[in-house]
Amino acid sequence: MKQTIKPLLLVVICTLIFAVFPQQAKAEPGVSAKAAVLMEQSSGRVLYGRNEHRPMRIASITKIMTAIIAIESGKMHDTVTITEHAARTEGSSLYLKPGEKIPLEDLVYGLMLRSGNDSAVAIAEHVGGSLEGFSYMMNQKAEEIGMKHTRFRNPHGLDTHEDHYSTAYDMALLTKYAMNNDTFKDVSSTKVYRSEQTGEKWDRVWRNKNKMLKLYSNSTGGKTGYTKRAKRTLVSTAEKDGMELIAVTLNDPDDWEDHRNLFEWGFHSFKMTELIKEGKISSIKDKGYKGKVEAARTFSYPLLKEEIKQISSSIDLYKLPKSGKWEEEKVPKPVGRYFIDLKDTRIADLPLYYDGKTLIKPDQESLWSSFKNMLNKLFFVAKEQNRLW
Repeated sequence: MKQTIKPLLLVVICTLIFAVFPQQAKAEPGVSAKAAVLMEQSSGRVLYGRNEHRPMRIASITKIMTAIIAIESGKMHDTVTITEHAARTEGSSLYLKPGEKIPLEDLVYGLMLRSGNDSAVAIAEHVGGSLEGFSYMMNQKAEEIGMKHTRFRNPHGLDTHEDHYSTAYDMALLTKYAMNNDTFKDVSSTKVYRSEQTGEKWDRVWRNKNKMLKLYSNSTGGKTGYTKRAKRTLVSTAEKDGMELIAVTLNDPDDWEDHRNLFEWGFHSFKMTELIKEGKISSIKDKGYKGKVEAARTFSYPLLKEEIKQISSSIDLYKLPKSGKWEEEKVPKPVGRYFIDLKDTRIADLPLYYDGKTLIKPDQESLWSSFKNMLNKLFFVAKEQNRLW
């Protein structure tokens, strides 16, 4: 009798343990990297991190910054003449020749797909005027994005300077920014690219070194890196069921498998949850505001299943005039804010508008800010280059 009861008790105990501690079955992924991060792209939420703010050498994932600056320069259709200095750059190479002429667009593809260090120098010389000038542009862009623990000293990531470094988190921020650019997305996801070669009958054919594009069906791009001092570094992106993820690993001997595991864990554990929809806010009951207040955009956020119950929201509106309604020319823009909290953490602070009346729409405001940033950047780069010369 005792022998039949013990196994039964064991089954009951195990069942109770899994019922009380369901998260034990969804343990965080094991990662071999010295530093790693998994970030959801639209919100920037960190889903997983290990030493993600530790400054480290980053090798060729540096070229993500080089690529986005080249793309944003407006010079993608320029023809670049390869200098002797660029052609002699050590390490991974496109085997460019001194005096060769090649479109900047092709150099960006060679930079991202084959990690050409000669391409990186050619891009820097053409877009920044010099390696020093381009490095200045890289650091200005890093500051703009919010990369607080990053310093760029070259466009390729070779260990030529002791103070060339970044963090897993900062590189995820950079990739988040870059993936909002359609041209960068196309380049990053390209598996094979052909480039005409000056004076030759055959084209150069570049195949992407990022094996995640072959190994993982949801992969959408990324960049590989390696130097003897940095070891293996990898940035990769993936998308599934409306969720876009960014994985970064630094000094990782098993990066392909680690990135696959990070993505699978992220897609399995989190769900993009719509917390407010663009348009009229139906929950407002105040007579003067009912049916007249709207959100400018939809907001979704990656949540664990148990976190959905921990979401709360609140609305803060301007007090209506004594008449009970706004005169058109006196409507505040915005008329209030919509706040969303996850437990004690604010995850959204969104503007609300009265009958769609806005002074500057969010997309227009973003465009104006980008234009001002571009003018400021051009002014400061010109100033810095004059100082360097």
